[in-house]
Amino acid sequence: MAELFIELFMEEIPARMQVRAGEEFKRLVEDKLTGAGIHFARGEVHTTPRRIALAVQGLPTRQADVREERKGPRVGSPEQALQGFLKASGLASIDQAEQRDTGKGVFYFAVTEKPGGNTADALPALIDAAIRELPWPKSMRWGANQFRWVRPLHGIVALFDGKVVPGALTLRTAEPAPEASEGNTCLAGEVTSVTLPYGDTTHGHRFLAPDAITVTSFDQYKTALRQAFVVLDREERKRLILDGAQKAATAQGFVLKDDPGLLDEVVGLVEWPVVLTGTIDDEFMDVPAEVLTTSMRTHQRYFALQTADGALAPRFVVVANRTTADGGKAVVAGNERVLRARLSDAKFFWDQDLATPLADRRAALGAITFHEKLGTMLQRVERIEALAVEIARILGDDAATTDQVRTAARLCKADLVTGVVGEFPEVQGILGGYIARAQGQPDAVVTAIADHYKPLGPSDRLPADRVAVAVALADKIDTLVAFFGIDEKPTGSRDPFALRRAALGVIRLIVENGLRLTLLDVFAAAGAAPSVGQELLAFFADRLKVALKEKGVRHDLIDAVFGLGGQDDLVLLLKRVDALAGFVASEDGANLLTAYKRAANILRIEEKKDGVSYAEQAVDLRQMALPEEQSLLGALNDATAGIEPLLAAEDFAGAMRVLSALRVPVDAFFDKVTVNAPEADLRANRLRLLSRIRTTLNRVADFSRIEG
Repeated sequence: MAELFIELFMEEIPARMQVRAGEEFKRLVEDKLTGAGIHFARGEVHTTPRRIALAVQGLPTRQADVREERKGPRVGSPEQALQGFLKASGLASIDQAEQRDTGKGVFYFAVTEKPGGNTADALPALIDAAIRELPWPKSMRWGANQFRWVRPLHGIVALFDGKVVPGALTLRTAEPAPEASEGNTCLAGEVTSVTLPYGDTTHGHRFLAPDAITVTSFDQYKTALRQAFVVLDREERKRLILDGAQKAATAQGFVLKDDPGLLDEVVGLVEWPVVLTGTIDDEFMDVPAEVLTTSMRTHQRYFALQTADGALAPRFVVVANRTTADGGKAVVAGNERVLRARLSDAKFFWDQDLATPLADRRAALGAITFHEKLGTMLQRVERIEALAVEIARILGDDAATTDQVRTAARLCKADLVTGVVGEFPEVQGILGGYIARAQGQPDAVVTAIADHYKPLGPSDRLPADRVAVAVALADKIDTLVAFFGIDEKPTGSRDPFALRRAALGVIRLIVENGLRLTLLDVFAAAGAAPSVGQELLAFFADRLKVALKEKGVRHDLIDAVFGLGGQDDLVLLLKRVDALAGFVASEDGANLLTAYKRAANILRIEEKKDGVSYAEQAVDLRQMALPEEQSLLGALNDATAGIEPLLAAEDFAGAMRVLSALRVPVDAFFDKVTVNAPEADLRANRLRLLSRIRTTLNRVADFSRIEG
């Protein structure tokens, strides 16, 4: 078995594109091998800033012979059928077909033997197609080339069984020469091409080992690259960076700030990682830590260090892409100089921003358009303030807490017009909290301003303080009501205003804090029309399914509870869902669900046939001919009486236990009673009894929406 090895060598690939590009290239090559009938054992792909390397193991050097059989008509069939068979199978005459007794008669069979070709012959076109089909978020042309790629492509290594695959990638096709003339070696009408031939030569580190490397196999390639200062394996580079950064932090007496996103980016910037430590000047340490770390992370790709108590340390870690003769001193000095310039701007803005009270900045929000149909940012803040105060009232907050809610909501967006947020938009909200604290606002107001955008995702920290929760809810609900009100709802994968994220944030704030809010009332308080409120409730139902699916909660159970109508208290709704999940998982619950569906199916058929709804008719005791009917009616009456106080007390598990008692009389009814009796009165009464089963179970959930 042979090995196929391909390396695409180019200018630096943007870090965020590398992993997906490698996976896509592997998929394309493997799919094309499979499509060509070339089997293989496994594929392995690696990416660095300058290369995508793919090795596919276990390929045959020659494709297997293929034997194809086509069954034809019965021997003795009409000439027209025989001719159609010959045409379809490619036989010249019927004498070339085999005759076989299939047990159902003697039939013609066309047998075709196709010899397998050399695998190497199929590879040039296959590799060319995979390269051209590789999708990039952004691509470019370079020079006069027509070929588009993410960055200029410098070389292609393509080896099969240790030999160069014959072929080349065409980068440009020149126009035909107008005519042959002295000094013009092209014949008239001849098309010329600029190509990048497949070869066996690559290069190591751009500076530490720029000479050419001849490749003979994937194993030799990995070894040669390592000697040429390139760590091919992305996960190994990541370990080297993380271990080096942690050791550097420990050596300084600090702790590395966890930042997996930055680590994933930096690993795509270096081929030979060298970890170095720099110093932040003391004059910048009074600037908010988030501003400093944002500047270091976003602009310079530096890792922050922390003290044992979590405070920002005056040190940073930078990952260089090479070793230097001076041990990195010049590299560190250069990075410190660049960082000093960055942080000087940040400190200037911070000092300026502190000089103006947040309340005085609020008026400037009137010059910022939130949305052309929704007014200015100042108008949005006014809506948030009114809604936050109403939410505090609904939650039963006292007057002092409500006053803090009002203050925090009024100031929550004021930092949008500060110099620091203008330079570092990532710290909006957080910066407002710092300024509020420096200007003497209470801790609850400071926390609410800093946290009102949270949570930004499923793993983001959740505000828990009452003031912060009210403002965070108001911020997100105003966004949802406003955009649904102007019919800017998410569609498919399109969600430009992040409304799905806002809804999930509201769900987390309510559920994880155990808040008893009725969503429709809050939507109305935010100015939503009744129709918009219902649309939002349906939207929340979908988001709730997404949130709970990850926790293993069945979507049909959520549908069953929402199907009751008026279920806009999320805490109460989830209590119902939990109880329902336990019920349908029990033997009694599963059997009762089966009986419910049987009753509902019979009713649907018979009500359609009769043109009436038996739910609107009372059961007639005089028409009960069998004890099983009487027993079921008594059990249903007992269940209804028992359920009501339990539902009122929000004891849904208890209500489910009451329903479990219906299993025996319901089973007995279906075993002994013929619903569609020949007597019309008897049949109608039994259908009314089935309707009672449906109505009783639907008091706790819409069982028709439960699968199974």
